[in-house]
Amino acid sequence: MNKFLSIAIFILFGNMVLAQDIYVSPSGMDSGKGSFKSPYKTLGKALEKAKKIKGKNSKRAVSISLREGVYDILETIALGAENSFVKIEAYKGEKVVFSGGQSIPLSLVKESNLGVGFDKSNHTIYEVDLRKVGITNFGTLRNVGFSRPYGPAWGELFVNKKAMHLARWPNEGMVPMGKVLEKGSIPREDDFSDKGGVIAYDSLRINTWAKEKNAWMAGYFMHGYADDMVKIKSIDTLKQTLTTASATLYGYGDGKPWQKWYGVNILAELDAPGEYYVDKEKGLLYFASDEKEIASLEFSVLERPFFQIEDAEGIVIRGISFQNSRGMGIAMTNTKGVIIEACNFKNLGSLGISVGKGIEAFAEYRHEGTGTVKTGEIGSLLQHLYSNTTFNREGGSNNKIVNCTFSQLGAGGVSLGGGNRLTLEPGNNVVEDCLFFDINRIEKSYRPAVHLTGVGNKVLHNEMYDLPSVAILMHGNNHTIEYNYIHEVCLEVEDMGAIYYGRDPSERGTIVRYNYIANIPDEYNTSAVYHDDAACGLTVTDNIFYKAGKLNVLIGGGSDNIYKNNFFIESKVGVRTGNRLQTWAKWVLEEGGLFQKRMAAVNYAEAPYVVQYPTLKNYFENAEIPTGNLVAENVFINVKEVFVGKKEWLGYSDSNVTATKDLPNINSKKEFQDLLEDIIPGVKNIPIQKIGLKSSKGRR
Repeated sequence: MNKFLSIAIFILFGNMVLAQDIYVSPSGMDSGKGSFKSPYKTLGKALEKAKKIKGKNSKRAVSISLREGVYDILETIALGAENSFVKIEAYKGEKVVFSGGQSIPLSLVKESNLGVGFDKSNHTIYEVDLRKVGITNFGTLRNVGFSRPYGPAWGELFVNKKAMHLARWPNEGMVPMGKVLEKGSIPREDDFSDKGGVIAYDSLRINTWAKEKNAWMAGYFMHGYADDMVKIKSIDTLKQTLTTASATLYGYGDGKPWQKWYGVNILAELDAPGEYYVDKEKGLLYFASDEKEIASLEFSVLERPFFQIEDAEGIVIRGISFQNSRGMGIAMTNTKGVIIEACNFKNLGSLGISVGKGIEAFAEYRHEGTGTVKTGEIGSLLQHLYSNTTFNREGGSNNKIVNCTFSQLGAGGVSLGGGNRLTLEPGNNVVEDCLFFDINRIEKSYRPAVHLTGVGNKVLHNEMYDLPSVAILMHGNNHTIEYNYIHEVCLEVEDMGAIYYGRDPSERGTIVRYNYIANIPDEYNTSAVYHDDAACGLTVTDNIFYKAGKLNVLIGGGSDNIYKNNFFIESKVGVRTGNRLQTWAKWVLEEGGLFQKRMAAVNYAEAPYVVQYPTLKNYFENAEIPTGNLVAENVFINVKEVFVGKKEWLGYSDSNVTATKDLPNINSKKEFQDLLEDIIPGVKNIPIQKIGLKSSKGRR
């Protein structure tokens, strides 16, 4: 070879290390070579080989290809710095499933004699002895709800890949709370005696629950934004009252339309398709199914994440379906440039992905407090953030979650950290082109599709629907929420919004732009965007709000919020504000109180805050009254009350346009685009066709 050509090749490629492929297959052997023709059986063995290939070169790329099949994952796979630049992906789009559950042989399934007198005309009740497949840890029912910690679910059943639910009454919906005879202790008022409540009931069928071994009740016991689930301690069939085994945060209440409940884990109510019950003493699983053929049964086992990634860079996980576990899918801490792509998170007991550290679950039932930082779990993160607003979750930077699907989950979609609230350094972590639906099977309120924390993270081109509560919960600064299609959310709650944040005037700089938010129920107080308790500094432009809650926008006394060029269509109230910091919420402004502590925590009068948010330094001069808000150049079509509150509080401008038009009913974004672009002036200026998912390619 020509000497000069050799030198040129060395210059071009001498420092470049090409990726090396390793293959894994459920039918392989760990004694194999890890080649295409002789694949390993386990990912653990492949990672061992990858480590040897990389040697001391941590940036050397290694590709691990997973062949089609089900991989039983019963222990967390830890990926660290030594695994940087390793790619783990399904081979050429083959169907790869990571299962955190135990498959139950169909030969062990038999019809049950349980439930004499049940109407079985539309289903069959089956039973399985779980001990015969080695399952002895059935999980533990626990309190789940508002101000409760995130945590693993109890053992769940999946029939033909569909999640079953604990036997309950009523089979759908909830019933109104009966008269509350005793509210119980109220932890929110610092009473931690954990005294349960006493509640009357008027359904004679509840008398039959008196002999139940482990009956629970769930619902919205006081406020419509605070779900909870508590054990039933006892039932008095003569007085027709039930007593709960523990307190709920605000005490038990009745009389409000959202104060409702349902019974959970009640063997006597195993009377409808989709229900199951585990008799722990006998080790027997019972379930009711209307499936013509039962092709598969799985019982969840794994309580920790499938992957726990720490201090790593450039890892790619692509094309894997994470299923059938009690915990979350992937936990990431201090990662850089990690990509989770074209993955499916389904039938998990908790959320899909966490980016950043959480907080070990509080032992006490508290609304806020300081806990122990923990990797690999969320725990009491929300309660810790309330007391420690600058908590750096160490979510790393430039990580991407893209083209993934999150469905049939227990407690939300993605908890996204990254960035530093003290320096306003952005994390630049992204959730993009992802689909979220049916992600609150167990934990309801404040378990969003995306929980944004930190600074400078992005939620782009996603679709979110079929959620009982909030879609995007925000903490922190300078986030970007763009091109999202959010619909049919806040389906159960009261006093909540699809996009929600509040009670910290230093959380500013987030942009909400080019989103289509539609079909939010307006029976209770619901919103598309909710600035709760003096939330400030949000810029909301070029969005479409169609039938988006009773109050499309609720600015709860906050300042410096900008609304321009938005379209408000078919609603009761367009924008509402008030002066709550002069009335019932004035306590947050007390000397040495909550807001002074939160502003001092970020050194609000100094750089970088005073540079990025110049009006912040004068916040306390007139904090009681909303100032600096601007509502201008918006279009209001068929809105009964365009604004509620003083014009000066909203900065309401005459440049806004109001009109009444005869519009057809719209059920989807596409229908809106097809039918209304020519009817509503100016709406063509919003790129509706770009809103929502970019494509369905590779989606599982």
